Amino acid sequence: MKNLFAAVMLLILSVSPSGESLAQQVDEQKAVLITGASTGIGRNMAETLAKEGWFVYAGARKQADIDELSAIDNIMGVRLDVNVQEDIDAAVALIESEGRGLFGLVNNAGVGVLGPLIEVAEEDMHFQMNVNVYGPYRVTRAFAPLIIESKGRITTTGSISGILSGFMFGPYSMSKHAVEAFTDSLALEMRKFDVAVSVIEPGNYRSAIVDNIFERLEARGVSTEGSLYREEYERMLSNFQGEGYDRNYVKEPDEVSAALLDFLSDDTPKRRYMVVPNERSAEVTIRKAIAELTELNQDHVYTYSRDELVAMLDEALGALEKEN
Repeated sequence: MKNLFAAVMLLILSVSPSGESLAQQVDEQKAVLITGASTGIGRNMAETLAKEGWFVYAGARKQADIDELSAIDNIMGVRLDVNVQEDIDAAVALIESEGRGLFGLVNNAGVGVLGPLIEVAEEDMHFQMNVNVYGPYRVTRAFAPLIIESKGRITTTGSISGILSGFMFGPYSMSKHAVEAFTDSLALEMRKFDVAVSVIEPGNYRSAIVDNIFERLEARGVSTEGSLYREEYERMLSNFQGEGYDRNYVKEPDEVSAALLDFLSDDTPKRRYMVVPNERSAEVTIRKAIAELTELNQDHVYTYSRDELVAMLDEALGALEKEN
């Protein structure tokens, strides 16, 4: 009788109010890998998903950050430099050995290089593209089998700079424009596997990217002396150090993490999630996209009329409504 009672109690304790066993609950906890998760947007994403019950593999380069991330419930810090193939391969092996599978991949690691395009050193341009463009390419290629197996989801942290192209922002904007193309091509290629793909395009939220820009400028000994753009260069650097660009004066990236949660959870995820802290940022970005459309349509043999363009816009809006 004692053995029977113990067996009944064990069965009761192992079942949740919803009728799921503890083993089932563990199996159903979806896992997500986030690169560049030690600070800023990536850290906010990791903590947000973990609080919502997701299991997060949080990529970081420094052991101190890995340890700090691993101390958080539902997070395992993983050594992952998106420029180091050995790190990527080791991360794949680790996640495979954990047995949870992988539902989501978030290519978040990113850096910024600013300066006049005709003066930016090739080494700096390579650094920009290596992290922001080749990084997502390398990581996605490596983890694609796991994502395909789970019919999961892949997103990359882009930027509204993937639509906008500003003075002195050429290298950074180029990399984020590339992310837009990466997203569209990958989405078409992954459709046959029922894998959804998106890009999250934040505006100016608090992150470590500006601090990292200045650290690299100092480490590289970059100077405005002799620049054809010295006055503009120094004004830009001064602005970045002022209150207008100080990340202590801008919003935490909670809205960016909310967009990620929507992408991972919604039955009909969007291709693009533009997430901006104010209406002005949204207007500037949308107006830029419209300006490009009108420039594409300007004075050639196949130019469309205003009414034809409006009809195309209505058709595109209708297609989105059907999808959602």
